[in-house]
Amino acid sequence: MHAVQLSQETRFQDEKFQKVSLFESPRMFSDLYCFESGQSQALHSHDDNDKIYYVVEGAGIFTVGTESRQLAAGWAVLCEPGQDHGVHNDSDARLVVLVFMAPHPHPPS
Repeated sequence: MHAVQLSQETRFQDEKFQKVSLFESPRMFSDLYCFESGQSQALHSHDDNDKIYYVVEGAGIFTVGTESRQLAAGWAVLCEPGQDHGVHNDSDARLVVLVFMAPHPHPPS
């Protein structure tokens, strides 16, 4: 069994938000995104992949398509294929987001 305790996996750096790989298969992957105050993930999209952001800790601004919304711990949001999406930690506290993406854009061999 591959099990992780999310609080033990968080990593932060002053320069940019951190992606921590948790799970990966040929069909999907799951990461933790760890944001210090003021850090962002630039708007981008995936043509063939669904992504889910789940807020584990903190709060931030989540943009999907043309809508931006402040979401706090316990909220999840779906980014469908082709939709621009990104995250900004506009708070004074850290933000930790659990990310799921499928299908895997670059499956491991």
